[in-house]
Amino acid sequence: MTDFTHIDKDGRVRMVDVGDKAMTKRVAVVAGRISMEKGTLARIMDEKVKKGNVLETARIAGVMAAKRTSDLIPMCHPLNISHARVDFAFDVKNCAIDIEAEVSLTGKTGVEMEALTAASVAALTIYDMCKSYDRAMRISNIYLKSKSGGKSGTYTAK
Repeated sequence: MTDFTHIDKDGRVRMVDVGDKAMTKRVAVVAGRISMEKGTLARIMDEKVKKGNVLETARIAGVMAAKRTSDLIPMCHPLNISHARVDFAFDVKNCAIDIEAEVSLTGKTGVEMEALTAASVAALTIYDMCKSYDRAMRISNIYLKSKSGGKSGTYTAK
């Protein structure tokens, strides 16, 4: 059985000590998707949502969320992120928007949680801004596409 890094020998939750880890360049890329009705997607694409520019608002929300991850996830370290990016691609055929978040830094711990939080909050922001048109929107497929840096090396989803 694998030992849990966030639990001490007495079963108490703790933050992992990263003090002795090496400083390395660390990058995480996360994907996600939000599906919606055809009319909702058209409003977003045409910038006709009454609350404003949906994707630019979601992009800002995602970057802000990446920077605040340690305030949301109890055992995450506060990090000095050097880069955060949130991008969108329209999938008109499937009435969806694909989300990609990338976060990087040079540090002692990874940025997977920050990238996951960025993509999740970007999707939630799209939902919030469009819920008056379409309450059936579905947020799905949020997953780690890749990560690099640190002792565990590179990971790429299959």
